[in-house]
Amino acid sequence: MSALIPRSGVTGLRRELDRLFERFWEPEFVELPALGEWAPALDLSETRESVVVKAEVPGIEPKDIQVTLEGQVLTVRGERKQEKEEKDEHYYRRERSYGSFARSVRLPTSVDSNRVDAKFKNGLLTVTLLKKPEARGTSIPIKAE
Repeated sequence: MSALIPRSGVTGLRRELDRLFERFWEPEFVELPALGEWAPALDLSETRESVVVKAEVPGIEPKDIQVTLEGQVLTVRGERKQEKEEKDEHYYRRERSYGSFARSVRLPTSVDSNRVDAKFKNGLLTVTLLKKPEARGTSIPIKAE
């Protein structure tokens, strides 16, 4: 019976199916839906020591931005206020977005909620969250005998 089963390709197919099922059980780091009239672009990165979230929020004052952390979900809320319109002003094109926004992102690992740093410079909000010690992992030295 084994002569009827082609050996080439079956191993590769099995490997691909195994990978598919392994990924099924991985935690999902899908972004939560953005709320509001517009949503700033953001980046989420991780180092050995911390998780870093950078959000582009040009035209917004830092006092108009709120950052909250609940469990492993970081939320950035704010509002870009529209400039006062002149009565004589006629627009040919209007592409900039105004209004409130809320972006939430699930963090890939547990962080220390007491060690969060948020900085704002040139329209870029950078939130650095230090990982909990158990999330950093440890390196185990190997002793030769």
